[in-house]
Amino acid sequence: MTRHLARLQFRAGGPAVEGEWTAPATAQERYTEWVGLYGTDPAVVIQLVEESDGHETVRKTWTAQGEVEGPGT
Repeated sequence: MTRHLARLQFRAGGPAVEGEWTAPATAQERYTEWVGLYGTDPAVVIQLVEESDGHETVRKTWTAQGEVEGPGT
């Protein structure tokens, strides 16, 4: 089963707040919402993640510098 996650960290490497859904569109909506709410904070990292069979793939990463598609820091 594939899980779709939106992950929010208020500092890189810090604790994360996550939401998990089976529908990718729902995870994308939450990711977009968090970018709008927290995306200008220079310390915040927001990720859209796909997890399947214990393996995570980062689809998008947002920092105050903008969005990166694919694996990000």
